Amino acid sequence: MSVSAAEHLTRAAAGRNPDLPETTCGTIRLDLHDDGRTEHWYLTVDRQDVRVDRLSADADLVVRADREVFDRMAAGLLHPAAALLRNDIAVEGDLKLLMALRRIFPGHPDARHPREAAGQAVAR
Repeated sequence: MSVSAAEHLTRAAAGRNPDLPETTCGTIRLDLHDDGRTEHWYLTVDRQDVRVDRLSADADLVVRADREVFDRMAAGLLHPAAALLRNDIAVEGDLKLLMALRRIFPGHPDARHPREAAGQAVAR
């Protein structure tokens, strides 16, 4: 995989994120399980600004999963909603924030904008 969840959260998740709706506000705690221990990441979303901390405090949404699952999300290979439906993650709290998490993690590396794909299809 190209980047781990920890690397993505450390380097790319914090700061202004124009992909987030301007009305999104809340806190998300990610619990990454690995070899019997849990690593906590705490995201504070305030409109389009994201702050990342290493806290185990209460949050509006808590997402628990194995590190491998979060790594796949950070690589854009797993959508959080699909992970929820497959029972790869456990969530507790405000599910609207799960969709914000989708925008904090990158999309699939081969994904294209629908208009771009349609334009290429018309050109053929």
